[in-house]
Amino acid sequence: MLSTDQNDLMTRVGPKTPAGVLMRRYWQPAALVDELSRNRPIKPVRLFGEDLVVFKDDKGGYGLVGRHCPHRGTDLAFGRLENGGLRCAFHGWLFDVNGKCLETPAEPEDSNLCANIRHKAYPVVEKSGILFAYLGGGEPPAFPDFDCFIAPSTHTFAFKGMIDCNWLQSLEVGIDPVHTSFLHRFFEDENPDEGYGKMFRDTSKDSDMPMTKIMREFTRPRIEVEPTDYGFRLITLRQISEEKAHVRVTNLIFPNAFIIPMSREMTISQWHVPIDDTRHYWYAIFTSFGAPVNKDEMRRQRLELYELPDYVPRKNKDNDYGFDPHEQEHRTFTGMGADINVHDQWACESMGAIQDRTQEHLGTSDKAISAYRRLLRQALDESGRGERPLMVLDEAEAAKITGPACVDGIGPARDWQGYWQRTDKSRQDSKSWTNGH
Repeated sequence: MLSTDQNDLMTRVGPKTPAGVLMRRYWQPAALVDELSRNRPIKPVRLFGEDLVVFKDDKGGYGLVGRHCPHRGTDLAFGRLENGGLRCAFHGWLFDVNGKCLETPAEPEDSNLCANIRHKAYPVVEKSGILFAYLGGGEPPAFPDFDCFIAPSTHTFAFKGMIDCNWLQSLEVGIDPVHTSFLHRFFEDENPDEGYGKMFRDTSKDSDMPMTKIMREFTRPRIEVEPTDYGFRLITLRQISEEKAHVRVTNLIFPNAFIIPMSREMTISQWHVPIDDTRHYWYAIFTSFGAPVNKDEMRRQRLELYELPDYVPRKNKDNDYGFDPHEQEHRTFTGMGADINVHDQWACESMGAIQDRTQEHLGTSDKAISAYRRLLRQALDESGRGERPLMVLDEAEAAKITGPACVDGIGPARDWQGYWQRTDKSRQDSKSWTNGH
């Protein structure tokens, strides 16, 4: 368990908090490109406790600026997109994507007021359907050559959803390999052919055994945590027989992301991004190594569960997450339907707005949670001393960080390391697109 001070140190992310300062040193998802694809591409966002507006100007450039106009504090989310920027609806002040004041049209023609105004603005880049923003000081880090960033747009799909609690709770669920045997347990296995775009619906590689059956029947895995240059690799081994083991390789991407296998041909790269201390969004890039992604189908599936424009879950604490006692007895472990995002949302939100980690009792199966907290505390110390923490990369370093390996398969129990390495190489060699590196 942690002390109250340690818990606050890791969870609080306001502009001047240690964790807030640290996490602003990384590119963070701010919005989906889809959110700015309508006739009026302006959207208010709240990110790390700051009220901002993301927009697309009439030249196609993306900007992220302070929500309140520096003139009189009115709301730029109601502004006009014209003349190369975002114009305030109150007095017409115009700002470009870099926060430069372009016009103060009510001022005298010889006024130099405009030249002295600089509005808060943050750099924005588009990657695989997500608009990433850099809220820190100095030069932004380079993006690593992860598959989700270098795959063509035809092979990626991006989505997000809101979760009503602190970001750290969701990240720690994502790197917990044991909860899948319980929280995501299905008493009957679905037809894998009908599971496109759904987690744990495929069969494991080199086997005809459904992932759901493996998770349900083998509940005491061996867990290995291997440090890497991006965070750590998490290997979960479930002994299927004396000869065979289920080998699942997932990854913690420091500071607030993970990359996991979804099916034989698809991975999920997921970030947990604070809105503020007590709410956050998960952002995900689904990357296919085989056929192009069916974006329409994946969007349709998810919009059954999330309501626009703010991607709020339709199943939530106000309706008990759709809990059905009869279903819990006969179909699923939770009684909350078949979508694992609902299960995870319940687990995270039921801990409270900010989990009180002074009351928890971690076990051996929580070794990835403990490893991450050590990594985070180390990075907080380094950041506090003005040093460069893990994954703040220059271009040369970023180009060396590829992949990472994501595997869900059944291989030889005595050569599980060799098995996942061969499996990953085979997939990289045979993927339907090339990364040009």
